[in-house]
Amino acid sequence: MSIAENYKKIRKEIPGHVTLVVAAKQRTKKEIEELIEAGATDIGENYVQEAQEMYGLLGEKAKKVKWHMIGYLQTNKINKVIPIFDVIQTVESYEKAQAIDKRVEAAGKTIIPVYIEINIGEEIQKAGIKPEYEVIENLVKQISSLSHLSLEGLMTMGPRFGQWAQDLETLKIPAHISEKQRKSLTRSRPLTCQMLA
Repeated sequence: MSIAENYKKIRKEIPGHVTLVVAAKQRTKKEIEELIEAGATDIGENYVQEAQEMYGLLGEKAKKVKWHMIGYLQTNKINKVIPIFDVIQTVESYEKAQAIDKRVEAAGKTIIPVYIEINIGEEIQKAGIKPEYEVIENLVKQISSLSHLSLEGLMTMGPRFGQWAQDLETLKIPAHISEKQRKSLTRSRPLTCQMLA
């Protein structure tokens, strides 16, 4: 099955209101073009250098989709990230949020949507903040005060192995936190929850 066929199959299986972000990690230009032609609207990249290369190779086709930064973002790469990516899903600290906020206008943009990354399984090898309400609430309030960031939601990737991986209740934590945040911050809409798999 081609990547485009696989995308179409998955797209049919999930509700239309759910945004499907396709991870492009180590994919070829031809495969990404096929995805775009198949209707993909959102592309996720883990690495800045790979994203820069792919964006350049695709030319005008790159502008037909939204680009999501889904990998760990090093502060020294922010200047390269903002011109390419439309969304940054891996903000795990107020310091990083401030660093992004300071660079948005210089990149010719006014606002960039961001997600707070939660390390739901508290895995050592993964980035993200602790899945504790008070920690998340504090970061939500801090990021919400920045002028050039639009806090869209929470992002997490559940563990692949062990107790956390088998416990589906774990994946309900971000949704619960999202609803609680909406109520406490009197947001007009809840924070969305991105689950990477």
